[in-house]
Amino acid sequence: GGHGAAGGGFHAVGGDVDADRLSHLECFYGGLVGGTLRPDLFAAYRRIIDMAALAGRFRGFLPVVVDVETAGFDPERNALLEVAAVIIGGEVGQLKPVASHHFHVMPFTGAVLDPAALAFTGIDPFQPLRGAVSEEEALRNIFRAIRTAVKAAQCRRAILVGHNAAFDLSFIKAAEKRSGVKNNPFHLFSTFDTVSLAGLAYGETVLAKAALAAGLSWDHEQAHSALYDARQTAELFCKIVNGFDLNREYP
Repeated sequence: GGHGAAGGGFHAVGGDVDADRLSHLECFYGGLVGGTLRPDLFAAYRRIIDMAALAGRFRGFLPVVVDVETAGFDPERNALLEVAAVIIGGEVGQLKPVASHHFHVMPFTGAVLDPAALAFTGIDPFQPLRGAVSEEEALRNIFRAIRTAVKAAQCRRAILVGHNAAFDLSFIKAAEKRSGVKNNPFHLFSTFDTVSLAGLAYGETVLAKAALAAGLSWDHEQAHSALYDARQTAELFCKIVNGFDLNREYP
């Protein structure tokens, strides 16, 4: 849990990828998407690249867990302050988070900052040590990383996984519209919501209570950080789906 380097960034899980294989993948996937992929991401996605089975698990959608921290509930008026995305990888029945991307975000010009929302998250939007970037920079980097993972997993699109996923997707889409960033990798309206999944699996809808019911840890000091909440939501999603998949087989 916790925050990455100031200004956001990339967090990998796993060891180094084979150098010869990496060179081949860079060549193949770099050509596939016009050279817009990041070669440094392949080490993190190495568990995704071989598993075409995951592409079949969700009809060609790659699950990516997203959490946002905001200055209110209105995506058109209130600022996006933090965004984190966790890539899901592994084999069917053994899904796991494989990499995460996280940025602190500067409020857009004219954004309304609700004092109650800031008190809830504990975020000071103008604290210089946040290392915040523009909405455009945050989304451009996260979208590119997700597109890389989608191609590596032989999927056709990402699907946003979130705890109250419609909220997170609404802020992503509003920031996308404001910043003019293109090539949103997510399905425009379909999501996987861990509120519903946790309610079904554990009878809990609050993220902290659902995580504890699933046997996961929960640190109230780190909660309401986008990166921590996204990672915990990813662990919860994987635990629920893996538990279900142990009793089923998919073609």
